[in-house]
Amino acid sequence: MNKAQLVEKISTDAEISKAAATRALDAFTGAVTSSLKEGNSVALVGFGTFSVKERAARTGRNPQTGAEIQISAATIPSFKPGKGLKDQVNL
Repeated sequence: MNKAQLVEKISTDAEISKAAATRALDAFTGAVTSSLKEGNSVALVGFGTFSVKERAARTGRNPQTGAEIQISAATIPSFKPGKGLKDQVNL
């Protein structure tokens, strides 16, 4: 499902216009993004938790040449599904 399909689904399920559904989705993703940028997590009970994790620096390999390369440390977004979401997916 892409963004347009998700907006369509939200619009239909919530009985709102596509424009309002787009604004709501953009506001949600913007709020989650800004919270993660600040280092905070976003917990939605029954759905899951968006958080930030630190990935350590490591040595990798160039697949074309086989030469070792250094991959720098990074901060990455993460999502851990909640019990409610897991239960619904595993029906």
